[in-house]
Amino acid sequence: MDGLRAELLSKSETDDGSHADFYAAALQTVDAALDYADRYCEFAKTNAPKTLYRALCRVPHEPPESFYEACVFLQFIIFTLRCNRNTHLGLGRFDQYMLPFWRSDLKKGLPEETLFETLEEFFISLNFDTDIYQGMQLGDNGQSLMLGGYDLDGQDRYNELSEAVMNASLELRLIDPKINLRVCSKTPAERFILATRMTKQGLGFPQYSNDDVVIPGLIRLGYAPEDAADYTVAACWEFSIPGKGAEIVNIDQMVFPKVVRRELFDHLEACDSFDELLEYVKLGVAFDAGEIVGKRSGHHYPASPYLSVFIEGCVQSGKDVSEYGAKYNNFGAHGVGIANAADSLAAVREVIYERREYPKKTLLQALAANFEGYGELRNRLLSCPKMGSDDDRTDGIARILLETWANALNGKPNGAGGIFRAGTGSAHEYYYSARNVGATPDGRKSGEMYGSGFSPSLTGKPTGPLSCIRSFTKYDMTRLVNGGPLSMELHDSVFRDEEGIEKVAQLVMAFIRLGGHQLQLNSVNRDVLLDAREHPEAHRDLIVRVWGWSGYFVELDKQYQEHIIRRTEFQV
Repeated sequence: MDGLRAELLSKSETDDGSHADFYAAALQTVDAALDYADRYCEFAKTNAPKTLYRALCRVPHEPPESFYEACVFLQFIIFTLRCNRNTHLGLGRFDQYMLPFWRSDLKKGLPEETLFETLEEFFISLNFDTDIYQGMQLGDNGQSLMLGGYDLDGQDRYNELSEAVMNASLELRLIDPKINLRVCSKTPAERFILATRMTKQGLGFPQYSNDDVVIPGLIRLGYAPEDAADYTVAACWEFSIPGKGAEIVNIDQMVFPKVVRRELFDHLEACDSFDELLEYVKLGVAFDAGEIVGKRSGHHYPASPYLSVFIEGCVQSGKDVSEYGAKYNNFGAHGVGIANAADSLAAVREVIYERREYPKKTLLQALAANFEGYGELRNRLLSCPKMGSDDDRTDGIARILLETWANALNGKPNGAGGIFRAGTGSAHEYYYSARNVGATPDGRKSGEMYGSGFSPSLTGKPTGPLSCIRSFTKYDMTRLVNGGPLSMELHDSVFRDEEGIEKVAQLVMAFIRLGGHQLQLNSVNRDVLLDAREHPEAHRDLIVRVWGWSGYFVELDKQYQEHIIRRTEFQV
């Protein structure tokens, strides 16, 4: 950071004065951070182990010379950024930038067991200071790291530190850091098996990202190929370029079921065919995407000179991240509730148009009444094909909706020197947005939650895990790379032996080879979850995947507990 400070001074001295405020503010924040480090070092002199004191005598002023010093430096940056209110900052490609220190220490003769212990201590430290997190729930803190990945030459970047991270997470069984794993069709089976052992532990991670989809998708959106190959996740699942992006990856959401319901009430009775109705829905999706572009273009967030000094482009240009000084300043939007929307339209097509079992007006009356007095009609709608059952006709509707969403948003200028990009995630919107949307023709009642992200609805009943995977890999996901995983719950009995672990690993491999872009798995047991809800004191260490993060089940708000309990629990 002394070198960073020197660079800021040099830039300020050669600046024509137009960026004087930025350089002055950036220097002030760096000096404040270094002053804090000096005070901490002085305190550590008599109140901490000598190893920590010696490390603080060097970092963060000078570059670290060991893996231990690198971990201390990294924790210092994490803590000061959080004190600066810059939360939900992921740890990026940890196994790439920390690898030189790991290898250097081994070359010096330091035992691997000592390095592994340092790694675990660092991971434990990430589970402290939760009072300065700004997440929706405890655990929603952005402390995600990425492992592995393939470069543009097809070289596998997974290494011995990647393996150590996986094993440390397995041994500690803590909610932080959340592990993300970059894989592709070339990834060896043994890696999927190790990752499945993590899933067996009930951690809710690793989350898988498919290089075969994500890298081409990012290039398609205008990212430089070398940057696309260096991608990580921002916090939950949204893709970002480490050190080069100040992107707002969840600036807004387009709610598919809301559009479907609105267009039904506006146009159903006048439409003589399902195709005619579908055209109105497509127009509605495009309209809502246009509303996002109009409403969010040029959006600014508060100035943050301390964050800016870590982002390539800001120091060089003299522009804060809020002035779009970073190399990438794109905005991402979630596409919420796709399964509920596709299920709804599939039900309308079958019950209203093809079999003509009920008049259009009756359906609208049932929706307006939240199905009160229309139980028979609701049961009929619930019985219609749903996404997750490998039904080509229902999945085909989803494809049309997703293509419309991508066409309407991707590449649109955002007034910040970047573009908009579409995704299939939902974050907490499967609860918040759903509260304000009335009953829908898939049988969902008013206010009931949608499926999480790019996953089956709660009213859907997938026939099995492979059918579910096939349903959610029929789309060109290179066009939806704001992120948004398929989430699946597997009964914990699936992992009872080596054969079960291998089957789950093969399931993940099938998802990747079929073209899925993100996948996260939960090892759950509904009976255990129900008992934990009633007797939380007996299940304090029960970890579940919530949306793009894992947390302790008993610490979640009741609506999120209920959502996890209601998700489909697969046997393999």
